[in-house]
Amino acid sequence: MRAGAGSGRRRGGTAAGLFGASLLVTATVLGAGGASALPSAPPSGSASPSGPGGGNAQGDQDEGNGKRGDKENRGDKGDKGDRSEDPGRPGSPGSTSARPTTGPPSAPPAAASTPPASASASAAASAKPSAVARPAPAGAVLAAAEAGPGAGLPTAQGLQQALATVLTDQNLGTVGLAVADAADGQLLYGKGENTAATPASTTKLATSVAALSLIPGDTRLATRVVKNAATGGITLVGGGDPTLTALPADQVQVAGVPADPDTAPASLDALARQTAAALKAAGTTTVVLDYDVSLYTGPLLHKNHDGENIAAVTPLMVDEGKADPKSLADAPARVTDPAGAAAESFANLLKAQGVTVQGKAKAAAAPAAADAPVLGRVDSPTMARLVERMLTTSDNTLAEAIARQAAIAAHQPAAFEGAATAVTQELTRLGVPMTGVVLNDGSGLHPGNAIPPAVLVKLLGLAASAQHPTLRPVLTGLPIAGFTGTLGKRFGAGSGAADAAGLVRAKTGSLSGVNTLAGTVVDADGRQLAFALMTRTGAPADTARAAMDRVVARLAACGCR
Repeated sequence: MRAGAGSGRRRGGTAAGLFGASLLVTATVLGAGGASALPSAPPSGSASPSGPGGGNAQGDQDEGNGKRGDKENRGDKGDKGDRSEDPGRPGSPGSTSARPTTGPPSAPPAAASTPPASASASAAASAKPSAVARPAPAGAVLAAAEAGPGAGLPTAQGLQQALATVLTDQNLGTVGLAVADAADGQLLYGKGENTAATPASTTKLATSVAALSLIPGDTRLATRVVKNAATGGITLVGGGDPTLTALPADQVQVAGVPADPDTAPASLDALARQTAAALKAAGTTTVVLDYDVSLYTGPLLHKNHDGENIAAVTPLMVDEGKADPKSLADAPARVTDPAGAAAESFANLLKAQGVTVQGKAKAAAAPAAADAPVLGRVDSPTMARLVERMLTTSDNTLAEAIARQAAIAAHQPAAFEGAATAVTQELTRLGVPMTGVVLNDGSGLHPGNAIPPAVLVKLLGLAASAQHPTLRPVLTGLPIAGFTGTLGKRFGAGSGAADAAGLVRAKTGSLSGVNTLAGTVVDADGRQLAFALMTRTGAPADTARAAMDRVVARLAACGCR
């Protein structure tokens, strides 16, 4: 057993091993729609241990400022996809497009291609570096990759001995743990690995895997304006893109830095310009405006809606329904009627282009006709990019939007229940063991969700599998320990886990009394392991998270044979 070995044992590299580690550091920092917040200090709230469903769901936005339980910022880039229509990725008014439209498809869109089933090196190359808080520890990562996946597997005995001390930390409370070989998904060690626990935001792993399995990764969500034959006016049609922004292009930021062309959200201003140009070309300068939100069904509000950690879930909104689109708050105030606010913003932008909207925009009396002439269209970043951004930032609003797109693709109602059914059915089809799994939403805000650690590890294994290349954004979207997203302020100096910074990519999760972490880690032999750590404790959240980080750091520090 070589549990005590450290970075000095990272040797004897292979190309595959180098890729395994490079996934940990090659990333683009993204954020939530419009202006998004940088990570803030972890909260210090506490709650009493209890089983799944017993936690207080006051916000699942990981690593928050203490006001709410869980805020996750910044994000990564995914497949570039087709970008023939800029700025704001507008479509050609009145033209047809091979890309999916906003209406519910009868099947996953055949015309939209999936990301190529390329070699793993291509997947690594697709994630371009961008601004991060500090440079990635390239030397340490390269050293970590030297042994590669050809190194001997950790043993259950080695893992047990290496983790024995850190797992007895009382701040962890009740612990569930699964460790597997990321190369083939073989379970190597477990502690309550088959016992379902509250996943919090690690629920987003399930949402992401199902969505990318059901929907081509280069799919974009379109927001359109069409003629309304019934009213003689125009209709703004929501396509389920919560990242649509009303901000001017020079004010759009993701993770506090200017957006690049590949990750910038679609522009409501660009849509207004297209629409105004089409109207004025037809001699129209005054119109009646309504808006169509028929894409979704069911309740607007999440069971644990608080007006901050998540917006009302509607297919039409701008800047994720923030009251202040420039807000850098961890849990920004949201408008009560995101669709109405989006329509009002659109009317103001039309006015700036010389087109006056009569009266106040109202919800359309009926869905827009499928053959209604299109006056303007803008498209979101690709689904692969949206998934990555959602994972890195733990964006609850975006998670529920992606879950509804999965529901539409699976012919389920685009509502909380339909989305949960779609995800459950698709994961079952993929061979994920669903015993004990309970899903009520796509974000993890619901305290009644339950997932065993072994299932989270299985999801990560599918994402790493050569048989499922379209799931790769699930890995490239994971935050990097000490550098990006909700792990940006963890694994730091003095934490007892700093040596694992840059070697861990993981999805965080937090509800009151619940903290979870699931992702990948490169061990001292350069082998990539998948892990899921789930805890329920009365300890302060930041104390519990630090204890969890030390567990994962032990995995990075040993070969555990």
